[in-house]
Amino acid sequence: MHFMIERLMESAGGVIGFKVVGRVAVEDWERMEQQIQFLIHSRGKRPIGILLDFSDMAGFDLAARWEEVRFLQKHNLDIARMAVVGAHPWEKVRDMFVAAAALLQAETLYFEQSEFLHAWHWVRTSKYACDLPPARISAPDGIWKDYVPEYMDV
Repeated sequence: MHFMIERLMESAGGVIGFKVVGRVAVEDWERMEQQIQFLIHSRGKRPIGILLDFSDMAGFDLAARWEEVRFLQKHNLDIARMAVVGAHPWEKVRDMFVAAAALLQAETLYFEQSEFLHAWHWVRTSKYACDLPPARISAPDGIWKDYVPEYMDV
């Protein structure tokens, strides 16, 4: 199956959007990640908004999911809002985000494909639009910093 991740032309200011087609491999995620990191660094300490259009996505490879989780843990304070657009029922999309959502402190909303313009409006009108940093919920070094494997001496 042909795949691609296209940066949406509506991306501007502190908001970036992507349309995902097909199955996402780790190389695809890394290209998208570079563009998001560039925006994060260009904004300084001001959080960004992300719109992800998954209406034509077929899924993630395991390595791409791992990179997504790693990225979201590293940048959890840099993202204020994330809008997820999809043609699939929310339950299926939610299953793709269970692990990543635990690391991301941003507000995240799902929008039907017919609500695409509403998704752009919502992600652009973040409650952090005044450049106030989001409240910290977990330590910056991640939720696993104090984890001790239970069965290392087996």
